[in-house]
Amino acid sequence: MARLLMGITRFQIDRLKVEIHPDRESAGRAAAQTAAEYLRQLASERNSIGVVFATGASQLEMLRALVSAGGIPWDKVVGFHLDEYVGIDEKHPASFRRYLRENLVSRVSMREFFEINGSSPDPDSVSRDYARRLRATAPQLCLLGIGENGHLAFNEPAEADFHDPADVKIVTLDSTCRQQQTAEGWFGSIEEVPSKAITVTIPALFRIPRLIVSVPGNRKAQIVKRTFKESIATHCPATVLRTHPDATIYLDMDSAAELDEAASVR
Repeated sequence: MARLLMGITRFQIDRLKVEIHPDRESAGRAAAQTAAEYLRQLASERNSIGVVFATGASQLEMLRALVSAGGIPWDKVVGFHLDEYVGIDEKHPASFRRYLRENLVSRVSMREFFEINGSSPDPDSVSRDYARRLRATAPQLCLLGIGENGHLAFNEPAEADFHDPADVKIVTLDSTCRQQQTAEGWFGSIEEVPSKAITVTIPALFRIPRLIVSVPGNRKAQIVKRTFKESIATHCPATVLRTHPDATIYLDMDSAAELDEAASVR
């Protein structure tokens, strides 16, 4: 059954742990606190900690709280990001490299941060090299979100493969995804959104022991409901989160608006 504690509702859907917070700021702080505690724990056990970071509007509150938290062993963190558009300049306002430089990399002193070079003339080579670095580092934590079409990273419903042999690949973005990027203000029109992206695949994500998923806002309410209620399948890639051994999703009241009592009991 769902548990209500200090305005926070906690429950579980299959293996997926769920927390609903009063607003997106408190949900972001809670996700950041969990990440910070885990990083401090890992620092006592290892000299290097691989972390994969998502981008987008859903991550802003969490990242602001994370970079402000004290005692995080950033000098041990080797960072990666989940995806990048193909053919987009690193200075473009929608570039995920630019986003992470502004909201993360410039604010803390990480040991190292590996970027996906989406503007390279050889995205296939970029994908192969990034996959090698990712596998060699074996990240311990991923901070991610869910797209309005259920994508994880840029693994769109038509592209997602729960048994993908690749760790990083080039994908085609569907119209729902491209419309989301426009609605969030990253592009002036859907025509400006690149049609291709480089993304970490779902099997590579699922090798990461801990997933912290931030999904605030009313635009995400429908996909949250689908993630919790639909069968686990690639038509809604986020449903596979219910099979991960240690994943927690942080919602606010807006993104949880379409859930009912049945969604909080399994």
